[in-house]
Amino acid sequence: MKFTLATIFLGIAAVASALPQDPALVARQNQNRPVPRGNCCVANTSLKQDACTAANGQAGRCVPGGNNCGSSLSCIAQSSLTCDNNVIERGKSLCRANAARGGLFDGANIIQNLSQASVN
Repeated sequence: MKFTLATIFLGIAAVASALPQDPALVARQNQNRPVPRGNCCVANTSLKQDACTAANGQAGRCVPGGNNCGSSLSCIAQSSLTCDNNVIERGKSLCRANAARGGLFDGANIIQNLSQASVN
């Protein structure tokens, strides 16, 4: 069996993405605020772009809209986010949850691109 550098790299990447996140690292990313797990972030505590663990176990971010969380931010898996590394929100790249038909959730609003997002 012949292994290439690309095959080895892909194998390492697959294993690394399957490993659980280090809770201490994630807590530092959230400046010691709780690290939410599931569909919704912590009401009156989590901030936009805080790290979380989505209901499917993937690493995610707290963003406005996407799940039925009332007034709380939604915890959305990275694979279901659209992000712009050139726009910073709360010290991290701006991300919003993907909506049906190519839109993006921005709270109760559906926007068409990240330039329309309410950033703070």
